[in-house]
Amino acid sequence: MEAQKKLLLDVKDLKVHFDIAQKSAWPWTKPLKLKAVDGVDIRLYEGETLGVVGESGCGKSTFARAVIGLVEATDGDVVWLGQDLTKLSHAGMREKRKEIQMIFQDPLASLNPRMTVGEIIAEPLKSFYPEMSADEVKQQVKGMMAKVGLLPNVINRYPHEFSGGQCQRIGIARALILKPKLVICDEPVSALDVSIQAQVVNLLKSLQKEMGLSLIFIAHDLSVVKHISDRVLVMYLGNAVELGEGDALFAEPKHPYTKALMSAVPIPDPALERKKEIELLEGELPSPMNPPSGCVFRTRCSQASAGCAEKKPQLLGNDVHSVACLNVH
Repeated sequence: MEAQKKLLLDVKDLKVHFDIAQKSAWPWTKPLKLKAVDGVDIRLYEGETLGVVGESGCGKSTFARAVIGLVEATDGDVVWLGQDLTKLSHAGMREKRKEIQMIFQDPLASLNPRMTVGEIIAEPLKSFYPEMSADEVKQQVKGMMAKVGLLPNVINRYPHEFSGGQCQRIGIARALILKPKLVICDEPVSALDVSIQAQVVNLLKSLQKEMGLSLIFIAHDLSVVKHISDRVLVMYLGNAVELGEGDALFAEPKHPYTKALMSAVPIPDPALERKKEIELLEGELPSPMNPPSGCVFRTRCSQASAGCAEKKPQLLGNDVHSVACLNVH
């Protein structure tokens, strides 16, 4: 399937490390390294949705921001349509933002409270296409508002007059007004009620089909990820531990961490839910400033062996399913 699709994004060994200053009397004390993302490889194809999951602090959002250039990559390549984004100048990266847009987690906080809905949605057009007339901009804004389910009579209202779900629709309209090829959704439904979550996810799926979008969809809720994703990337402590097609990964997770995440997903059938065995993770999430040697998950893994402390496992397998674990074959 992937061989027939156009490759849009090829991320190779992406690393994002931050220097954290130590409290010390000596000015020459070296800062600590916080390894937010520590070597992630993914490929994204035209029209595909890649779900990214993992507990808080695993590096999902930092990974997304590094792809779009909001966070500077320490190492690795982010190849977009054959061009490495990490090598571009500020002006060069600005041009690419027409093709890659982002939807943020907090819908109200991501909108300028002093701008009307029409001004918010029109801002990217005015920035990238200053030659467009006011009438052309207004028509495009109204057309995009209709696509995301906003009535034209709210064009002069301000963000505080809307609910969270409506604010997220405004954010989606702003991200799509430039007709991008890729939209990165950074937990776009986590701040919304469950019923509104379903509406927003279904809206994204509909717009993806209509506009031919590719999506990177970050979320904590595995049920939402399963509903929208073609493939799923599981991250732990800045590392990719499993990657696979949605159905294959959810049906038969291989990595111990993925199994623990899947076991926590509620089953709608009460009888099955009561019989389900939940795999609890032992201990606390290690600090990304001092990650375990070898496999970063070994300190919480029930299957860990002596070799897990010596060698960092690589993501191995095929296009359908791959896993980074020395004890999974």
